Amino acid sequence: MIQIASTPEAGAATRKPWYRSLYVLVLGAIIAGGLIGHFWPELGKDLKPLGDAFIKLVKMIIAPVIFLTISTGIAGMSDLKRVGRVAAKAFAYFLVFSTLALIVGLIIANIVRPGHGLNIDPATLNAGAVAQYADAAHETTIVGFLTGIIPTTLVSPFVEGNILQTLFVSILFGISLAIVGAPAAPVVRALESLSQVVFRVVAILMKAAPIGAFGAFAFTIGAYGVGAIANLFALIATFYLTSLVFVLGVLGLVARANGFSILKLIAYLKEELLLVLGTSSSEAALPSLMQKLETAGAPKSVVGLVVPTGYSFNLDGTNIYMTMAALFIAQAMNIQLSLEQQVLLLLVAMLSSKGAAGITGAGFITLAATLAVVPTVPVAGMALILGIDRFMSECRALTNFIGNAVATLVVARWEGELDREALHAALKSTPKALAAPPDPAAGPGDKEALTAD
Repeated sequence: MIQIASTPEAGAATRKPWYRSLYVLVLGAIIAGGLIGHFWPELGKDLKPLGDAFIKLVKMIIAPVIFLTISTGIAGMSDLKRVGRVAAKAFAYFLVFSTLALIVGLIIANIVRPGHGLNIDPATLNAGAVAQYADAAHETTIVGFLTGIIPTTLVSPFVEGNILQTLFVSILFGISLAIVGAPAAPVVRALESLSQVVFRVVAILMKAAPIGAFGAFAFTIGAYGVGAIANLFALIATFYLTSLVFVLGVLGLVARANGFSILKLIAYLKEELLLVLGTSSSEAALPSLMQKLETAGAPKSVVGLVVPTGYSFNLDGTNIYMTMAALFIAQAMNIQLSLEQQVLLLLVAMLSSKGAAGITGAGFITLAATLAVVPTVPVAGMALILGIDRFMSECRALTNFIGNAVATLVVARWEGELDREALHAALKSTPKALAAPPDPAAGPGDKEALTAD
């Protein structure tokens, strides 16, 4: 295990100036990218490869991070029944709060009515613009999704980058290590040593985060422009407001009930949240999220099970988006949905959000799948929000990210394994601590090293 010196002199020597912290660099990159995208849109669109390349770099390391974290975490468990217990609690949490997110979106959309008064004629919509999403939704089924969790070979998840398949293989491998016991100890030690190397790779890749955020945000503004926001401002503002209410209200109450502050958690994860904002991808911050949750007192085994699974099944932001976007389309075309139809919409959204989990562009695809089962609202209506979906995807990703962080800490607390002292130390933010973000190279289980000032 790699240690960081805890002496005041060492802390002063390793502390970076505030302007060199990842938080400041990513924030500056997002602002610079937005300015370039606005004033030089063609140049902004040309910078898209920077964002794409960074996301590919992070996705490259996600499978090894998940495998090493889960397999070594489960191998260290003395009671394998605990694996099933943690998974059951996680899915219970996902089901309750994903459904609650759908209900919150439904209620606020009915109160605010962001699409009211647009008076869109369905005949004027371009159905061809959303045909690819409708086709993808049609091909996606619950059975196909479940069977797709099983990989073709033991190593194919690491090649294809499928998170759920990697999770499946990692759990099997970890359980096997635990069953074998003492003879497998050298393998466990080797994996723990390898994890230190992999997390050093993560630390190296994170240095490119400002470049990735710069390119991705420059492309977003350059390609879609701030005009797209102005045209459908009511929907965007309502969606962001609803997500904020859900995070601060619902998740805030959950956090308080479990002994921590949602605002302090958000501050603790600020670098990762800015990265998600800049790239519109929550996957870009997955490895760093897992490290920070372990630093905050959640055991490696819980983090390894809950976070990757939550990335596919605990999509609070996506669920809010689906019900709100569906009602917006109906309101814009003056389609009155009865209470029964809205309940049907909610039930279908509960299933379709799981069926399209892990698919690129899942938010738009799940919306298409939901509308396809509720024929009262034409799928072609999605053309109304196609131009602003990129701006809404950022809020979806941010809400999903925070939701999974809260879920992990809550499940760890339910298991009675949340280290309260480590949690409070991690969430206790001071200017000096913010200027010196944790060094991922310290290893996923080295809480003292990662929380050192």
